[in-house]
Amino acid sequence: MKTQTRIAVFLITTNILMLLLFGLAIYYFLYNYSYTDFYKRLETRASITAEYNFGVKNKNSESYKQIRKEILEKLSEEKEYIFPVNNEKDIEKASQKSGLPLGFLNDIFKNKKANLQIDDTFFSGIRHQNTDAEEHLVIVSAKNYYASNHLLFLRNIILIAVLLVFVVVSYISFYFSKHIFDPIKKITDKVKEISTDNIHLRIPEVGNDKEINQLVITLNDLLNRLETAFETQKNFVSNASHEFGTPLTSIMGEAEVMLMKKRTVEEYEISLQSILSQAERLNEITQSLLYLSYTGYANKKGLFEITRVDEALMHTKEMYDKVNPKNHIQLDFSLLPENPLKLKIIGNKQLLYLAFSNILSNACKYSNNKPVTVSLASTEGQLVIMVKDQGIGIPEEDLKFIFDPFFRASNTAHFDGHGIGLPLTRNIIKMHEGQLGISSKEGEGTVVKITFPLANLPLNYGLMKS
Repeated sequence: MKTQTRIAVFLITTNILMLLLFGLAIYYFLYNYSYTDFYKRLETRASITAEYNFGVKNKNSESYKQIRKEILEKLSEEKEYIFPVNNEKDIEKASQKSGLPLGFLNDIFKNKKANLQIDDTFFSGIRHQNTDAEEHLVIVSAKNYYASNHLLFLRNIILIAVLLVFVVVSYISFYFSKHIFDPIKKITDKVKEISTDNIHLRIPEVGNDKEINQLVITLNDLLNRLETAFETQKNFVSNASHEFGTPLTSIMGEAEVMLMKKRTVEEYEISLQSILSQAERLNEITQSLLYLSYTGYANKKGLFEITRVDEALMHTKEMYDKVNPKNHIQLDFSLLPENPLKLKIIGNKQLLYLAFSNILSNACKYSNNKPVTVSLASTEGQLVIMVKDQGIGIPEEDLKFIFDPFFRASNTAHFDGHGIGLPLTRNIIKMHEGQLGISSKEGEGTVVKITFPLANLPLNYGLMKS
């Protein structure tokens, strides 16, 4: 069942049930009131009948006769019964004579009044004692025209009203449920028009409907991110093809040249060295892409353990010193906290070594081995690493693209690189729930800021471990 149909059915059912309950309540209370009121009216007539039959002559009796004649209307099939009763035999005779139930007459005699209903006829009786101390049973009977006619009319009116309301509410509900989804349908139709060929299209906002416009804004934001992702993918494929194509072209070209004729051993060695160099470059690019793919999945974190960041930085520097002995990396630990727990994070050591190595390698490479300062500090809940170099910096217009795979700044043409290091480093830091920020000015250098959340360890962690 469609959502709009469910809404219409819900509205119809709710309204009809409410109307039925309201109508039944009115009918129920009026029904009870009509019977109670009718018995009161019969009892009043019985009292008046007794008074004008047995009241003081020329005084009460005449007054009651006048009231009955001028004020009280004649009830439907109204009858009066008057029985003199002095003992139980008189009551039995009255029952036999009138056909009224003996129990009803006994109730009147014992309780001084009683009511009875036989089919559509209602009876109300009283016990009256006249001035001569004689006992009489005075009974008035009639049919309740109001209950049998007016209540039936009211019931029919309620049923007709329910049917009319059902028709009106059904029309309004289906109309409402249909048109309330019109904006959603327009949005759906518009989204169906958008594909990879025209992903620049956006959904227009709809009138003053705040909720629908919020949905439109959300979808447009999603389309913006998708468009950016598609553009990034296109650039990635284009740059990857170029990065792979250059060494492959060199390898194939070198091999073709060497196969054109016989060469000396020295020439073959030189050619193989060139091919090996290009193959190593291909291997480096492939390994970097594998690491980038690995770190792109949050569920592939590997082994995470308690890690001291200062030790990881020192270990990274020792490894990089062997690769580039000419570097001038300076570790500034002057702001180290006294509490060693504020130097520990939950991390994967090998991935952290790789991330720190990429940062330090870039700092040294793009500053031509000028001094690079690495500072380490700790706040209440975070550990902060600052890497500052004196290199060529990054042009302002290139800063927003530096985390795109294979992107390289416009002023790095004379430096080797593949544009994978920074995206890989950012992914590793994100895996550790950290943040990577880069500020730079062309010709003045670059500052890299890395923050990690501290490991949540008990104060006596060191004692427990020892």
